[in-house]
Amino acid sequence: MKVDVLLGLQWGDEGKGKVVDVLTPRYDVVARFQGGPNAGHTLEFEGQKYVLRSIPSGIFQGDKVNIIGNGVVLDPALFKAEAEALEKSGHDLRKKLHISKKAHLILPTHRFLDAAYEAAKGDSKVGTTGKGIGPTYADKISRTGLRVGDILCDFETKYAKAKTRHEQILRSMGFSYDLSSVEKEWLEGIDYLKRFPLVDSEHEVNGILAEGKTILAEGAQGTMLDVDFGSYPFVTSSSTICAGACVGLGVSPHRIGEVYGIFKAYCTRVGSGPFPTEQKNEIGEKIGELGHEFGAVTGRKRRCGWIDLVALKYAVMINGVTQLIMMKSDVLDSFDTIKACVAYEVGGKEIDYFPYEVDDSVKPVYVEIPGWNCDLTGMTSENEFPEEFNQYLSFLENELGVPIKIVSVGPDREQTIIRYQD
Repeated sequence: MKVDVLLGLQWGDEGKGKVVDVLTPRYDVVARFQGGPNAGHTLEFEGQKYVLRSIPSGIFQGDKVNIIGNGVVLDPALFKAEAEALEKSGHDLRKKLHISKKAHLILPTHRFLDAAYEAAKGDSKVGTTGKGIGPTYADKISRTGLRVGDILCDFETKYAKAKTRHEQILRSMGFSYDLSSVEKEWLEGIDYLKRFPLVDSEHEVNGILAEGKTILAEGAQGTMLDVDFGSYPFVTSSSTICAGACVGLGVSPHRIGEVYGIFKAYCTRVGSGPFPTEQKNEIGEKIGELGHEFGAVTGRKRRCGWIDLVALKYAVMINGVTQLIMMKSDVLDSFDTIKACVAYEVGGKEIDYFPYEVDDSVKPVYVEIPGWNCDLTGMTSENEFPEEFNQYLSFLENELGVPIKIVSVGPDREQTIIRYQD
């Protein structure tokens, strides 16, 4: 069997959580392969709204096994709060949520280091979520990190050593902090983690495949935030692309099957960094208001703009996307004209590829497409789509060279239309 991969193609916040929830009935296992609690996946169904930070979005579907893979970084305190909230709402996690022993732990001091490093950058801030993600991945790469498996053996000594090293750095930077305010909750989270199956996830994942069972790998953030191929340095600290599923779960590249690429009908970005199609005007404000564009984890207002097909084609190429999923189509319901960026103007020349460096000098080249000016939210079949909306879908498919299989017309699980049946 193959591992199918689902990931974002823009700057995150594409709606991955909802789609994982919709697709989960087709799979035996859902596995998260990278990122940490800086990524919030929002799901709405049966009148309830849930925000998941570290727990895979397949957790709501029956008795499916959900795995937090080795590529994830985990904050025990935030994980405990998230899991307990789900348990209070009637979702039993203990048996169906497995956690990789090789996943790295976010320490309380990682959060302070995150804040200290951002403050030191001044006007060059990346705009991190302040959750300690970057410093945790930095410790992982420098081979000084702590992993989930470490809590099972001589953890106090290992933690004390790491904490001492971090505090030396914080003192050298003159950064003021209060560790006692967060350490108690964090240690309680460590004890809470021990209640879950802590597994050698690479063996478990490959064993599941050998049994002929199916796995959906869930990514976080988006392709344009990938540490290698995103808009560096305004990126996250992990590999958000399809290749990240291999290293984040321990599966061979030949095990990858379908690659679902998720994108919005427009584009958004949180924090600093280039955004060629951003609309710093009433159009951007309208998109943000209609799309409720606020970060699920941070609450920060998202920057909004027209769809960027230069960046999107780049993301499709990097990931080997086989099927596209368009989210928040309904947000554009009331626009008379919709724009799509099909090229960049750089130094007086027009290019149709994503360049090494993208800054304010890059100007988008747009084409205009008639809007559909009708409410999509109550539609349950593509047969109900207005002609103008079908034209927009056909235009995007022709530009991207990949079929748009699923269209979302609202936040609820039921507001999801599958265009091409298997």
